[in-house]
Amino acid sequence: MSQSQHIIIVDDEAPAREMVGDYLKMHGFTVTLCDGGKSLRSAIETGPADLVVLDLNMPEEDGLSIIRDLKGRTNIPVIMLTATASPIDRVVGLELGADDYVAKPCELRELMARIRSVLRRSAPAKAAAAAVPEPEAAKAKDPQLVRFGTKWLDLDAQALRDDEGNEHPLTASEFGLLKVFAANPKRVLSRERLLELANARDAEAFDRAVDLRIMRIRRKIEPDPTKPAVIRTIRGGGYLFSPAGEKA
Repeated sequence: MSQSQHIIIVDDEAPAREMVGDYLKMHGFTVTLCDGGKSLRSAIETGPADLVVLDLNMPEEDGLSIIRDLKGRTNIPVIMLTATASPIDRVVGLELGADDYVAKPCELRELMARIRSVLRRSAPAKAAAAAVPEPEAAKAKDPQLVRFGTKWLDLDAQALRDDEGNEHPLTASEFGLLKVFAANPKRVLSRERLLELANARDAEAFDRAVDLRIMRIRRKIEPDPTKPAVIRTIRGGGYLFSPAGEKA
């Protein structure tokens, strides 16, 4: 790691955030400790962060509203720390755009592995953000670029862009689903098969969220999200990616 990556730890309990912070510093990260949403916002204004580790259960401002606010303004990856008894919080957090979660009390080595994994996924998208838009014909010939309705999915950069090259935010789980569709055009995929191919870690949480995720993807790619033609619902079967966007 040439340049030390900056991680912000947000937890209202000082011993917990200090323990995580010390462990990450020991592994070469630059760490900022915050006790809630207010201090997180001022930390982000002070300097860029590569990732936020966020406790969901805090008294002042709950973690979910912090995620909603953060993802509305930035593309900084977020890993949630969640009490094991709250699967619904995990689902809502993932829907709001969080990238992963770890149950509390957390095993520090697992947290480290998830941090490295999320940083690896977010790095190509950052690098591609400044990429020069390519002509339409060049895009069509690039196997790493897949047309999804009004947008292009860049498989290498894990990014969704319009024809002008503007990037449209995509969560890791949304990219996972689009990647599966790109590899399986014109095939009906059940929810179970989608989860299996997308390597969804928490099948129960993701299963309930698949339909919501597809709905959010459609808002980004469909010419008319109320009449989906690119990712179609097949009654009793699942979903089908139709590259040309043919109507049923």
